[in-house]
Amino acid sequence: MVLAASTGPDLSGRSFNRILIVKPSSLGDVLHALPVLHGLRRRFPEARIDWLVAPPFAAILEDVEGLDEAVLFDRQRYSRVGRSPRVTQSFGEFLSDLRGRRYDLVIDLQGLLRTGFMAWASGARVRIGFAGAREGAWMFYTHRMRIADEDAHAVDRNYAVAELLGFEDVEIEIAISLPGALTEEAARLVDPNGARGACGGGASRIVAVVPGARWETKRWGAEKFSQTIDALQEAAEVRCVLLGSADEVDLCGRIARACKNAPVDLAGRTSVRLLAAAIGLADAVLCHDSAAMHLAVALGRPLVCLVGPTSPGRTGPYGRPDDVVRLDLECAPCYLRRLSQCRHEHKCMEGLGVDVVVEAVERSLGAVTGSRA
Repeated sequence: MVLAASTGPDLSGRSFNRILIVKPSSLGDVLHALPVLHGLRRRFPEARIDWLVAPPFAAILEDVEGLDEAVLFDRQRYSRVGRSPRVTQSFGEFLSDLRGRRYDLVIDLQGLLRTGFMAWASGARVRIGFAGAREGAWMFYTHRMRIADEDAHAVDRNYAVAELLGFEDVEIEIAISLPGALTEEAARLVDPNGARGACGGGASRIVAVVPGARWETKRWGAEKFSQTIDALQEAAEVRCVLLGSADEVDLCGRIARACKNAPVDLAGRTSVRLLAAAIGLADAVLCHDSAAMHLAVALGRPLVCLVGPTSPGRTGPYGRPDDVVRLDLECAPCYLRRLSQCRHEHKCMEGLGVDVVVEAVERSLGAVTGSRA
């Protein structure tokens, strides 16, 4: 466990009836916090457990077992508080509703001024957060977790609350399940000709390729993705599917057009839940350190994760270090987000060869084949 100490009275024997998890975004961060929900449900089986989340990421919580309600916090709308009378009134009503829910425990896993403030505004007598929370958020907590290992994985950092609340013996679980109807809808997109069926039982193998990432320094070259797809699709019964958000339609289109045999391009055509369902159908997933990586882990899919400026030990595929492909460089991890900040010609990603990545994906596909034999 990475919890070194905490301020405030002992909570390990306390009982709580109404609990709120505060983790509004991003999708990967929400998935990193899922073990806390699972542990809380085991520790407090009769409690009401809600989750304060931003609307774009609420959908992924719809099918999570143990959650009572997703409380929507529209950060984009409320950014106009103080400038728009209507928005300011709406925010006041939101805070009034939050307080009216009468939570007796709030756990802020985001650690920003706005989330710390909302934890305090809820009126909960016990408010837990990180001692090192940013923007002074720690001032709003009654109990502050001090993390001994700052290089610990985000999942372990979040789960430090388990020691504080007395459920550290509950095994960490990162899992989501999706309804059959959603899986069938994804199968019609991923496999439009019905070659293998919704359950993936046919001979054809699907590789989900997710080339986008929010940081430009995390991205591998588009031309290298095209070459990788060509190499994979030359193998018997391998088909690639490009996945991405609406902002990544152009990127995926360029990759698809450069391929000798164009893959299925679903960029901009999937919701968050449908993206998850498509990844869940894949025999292997190729992506960066991104939301797609965390979805692949939560769905138990074979994975090849290309890592450059970040640390796989902190934000990579949890418990799956062998799924990472990266170069061992002195300058990495640097956590730089823009290429203009890099003084090493983006060597961490540019230096990754197509042959190495293709081999890694083929190993993942081989593992799938072996497990089905």
